[in-house]
Amino acid sequence: MNETVWVFHGDGATFSSAVFTKYSFAESWIKKHGLTGLLTEYPLNKGAYDWCIEMNHFIPKKPLHHESKFIARFTSATQEHSRFENGEVL
Repeated sequence: MNETVWVFHGDGATFSSAVFTKYSFAESWIKKHGLTGLLTEYPLNKGAYDWCIEMNHFIPKKPLHHESKFIARFTSATQEHSRFENGEVL
């Protein structure tokens, strides 16, 4: 990914709670507060759905794959991510 941000989504949260420009900033914040959740890298100015298609990580094959509800919930394991429990990366 070119320009990216790191987004933290705590377990059980409806919304993400923080966005960082560097992984190290996010990791420090997560450790400081002993948080549990997922830290994921996202491209700037592009949805994960479009980025994954552009990078050939996902190829829409079904009509469902073009629906707004699917696109709005789309995420991919090909995005860099780290799982944290109690502030420690797993």
